[in-house]
Amino acid sequence: MDAASNAAVAVVAIGGNSLIMDAKHPDVPHQWDAVRETASYVADMVEAGWTVVITHGNGPQVGFILRRNELAASQVHPTPLDLIVADTQGSIGFMLQQTLNNEFFQRKIARQCITLVTQTRVEADDPAFDNPTKPIGGFMDEPAAREFEREGWQVIEDAGRGWRRVVASPEPVEIVEVEAIAQAVKLGWIVVAVGGGGIPVVRNRKGELRSVYAVIDKDRASSLLASQIGADLFLISTGVEKVAINFGKPNQIDLDVMTVSEARRYMAEGHFAPGSMKPKIEACIRFMEQSDHTATYALITNPENLGRALRGETGTRIVHDPAYG
Repeated sequence: MDAASNAAVAVVAIGGNSLIMDAKHPDVPHQWDAVRETASYVADMVEAGWTVVITHGNGPQVGFILRRNELAASQVHPTPLDLIVADTQGSIGFMLQQTLNNEFFQRKIARQCITLVTQTRVEADDPAFDNPTKPIGGFMDEPAAREFEREGWQVIEDAGRGWRRVVASPEPVEIVEVEAIAQAVKLGWIVVAVGGGGIPVVRNRKGELRSVYAVIDKDRASSLLASQIGADLFLISTGVEKVAINFGKPNQIDLDVMTVSEARRYMAEGHFAPGSMKPKIEACIRFMEQSDHTATYALITNPENLGRALRGETGTRIVHDPAYG
């Protein structure tokens, strides 16, 4: 694998819903089918010469485990949120590395995929802790929500659809295992890391890491990782082929490319929904601003078009402004 150490490096962020392509079939066998498809697209990138770090979401999987906690509450102790994130990093990472290694074996590619359980440090005084907004778990009625509230959870009523638990979503400031990830990449390993945005941790007065009840945005953490390891490409795999302005309107325009300044302007004009495309655009902008070389770019497309997007045939590229550097 040393021969791969000079390959261009891409951080590819895939959503937790990539494992659940049909909401009516969220069971594990169907998740295997979905991850095999996703792995085939990543393997295409590796076969084309990229060294890839894969990050992933875990929202649906965290919700399943929280529901199991509720159903089994009278029989076994509950699993705390930090261990749930770690559990999903292990299970989703296992699925990705097995399917990718099978792809490499079948294609006779001399690469191997590994998974690293990853912690992401946040600041203990992050303002997000004073205003938890990230919903986790399923919907419930108000009596059930008040019961969770008595247990120490914060709960909100969600647009008439029911009540949900919410936790903070603080800014990621450090990928704790970044040096190990970077070394693995230099050796040519294909790495799965920063699952679910990473396990949120803070440092106490002794400098020791301690978990906190929070959820870190996967795209923000992935962007931070990409900039810290000097990736050539930050790729967000999502549900649309291209980013659009005036989305869903008669005057919708699909974008092939936009500069960082244009992305900021479109975002300020309200073209990107806060719970959907906006955090992805923000993550791409951050990556570009922290990049130290002009060849770097960010790319947004859907999984089945990764290959075409990398060849410049589709997808939306976010590039530096002409005056950069």
